[in-house]
Amino acid sequence: MISVWNKIASYWNKTFLTIIVILIVLFLDAVREVRKYSTVQLSEDSPHSSPTAFDHIHMKLFRSQRNLYISGFSLFLWLVLRRLVSLITILANEMETENILKIEVANSNEIARKCLEENEKLQLLLKEIKHSAGEHLSVVANEKLTVEVEQLKTALKATS
Repeated sequence: MISVWNKIASYWNKTFLTIIVILIVLFLDAVREVRKYSTVQLSEDSPHSSPTAFDHIHMKLFRSQRNLYISGFSLFLWLVLRRLVSLITILANEMETENILKIEVANSNEIARKCLEENEKLQLLLKEIKHSAGEHLSVVANEKLTVEVEQLKTALKATS
């Protein structure tokens, strides 16, 4: 479905311009016809006028006015349709961008949460290491002090 849409979308601008040109030509032709039949004046004295000529001219004027309104309204609606399609396309692109950004934000939040949890674990581990190292250092210091006390006792006995 997406590949079909992409193929159609590549020709969309060409199609749009072609239809606009056709509608403009039809609109200008309708304007020409309205002007042509609006300026026709039939006089009753004219030898070429028949009883139905007046009705025939008004019928053609009515048809040309009808064509003018239809082609003008079609041209207007086509431009509105083009704008609507472009706005929907922009909206779809923005929604896609929004979804991508939401996913990126969720991933960033997840990574930040994991980093914070890991940081807390490392801080607890560091506190435990400091505490156990502090106990180990105090044990080592106590042993050194007892060895030193023993040495001092032996030195004192030797001197006395």
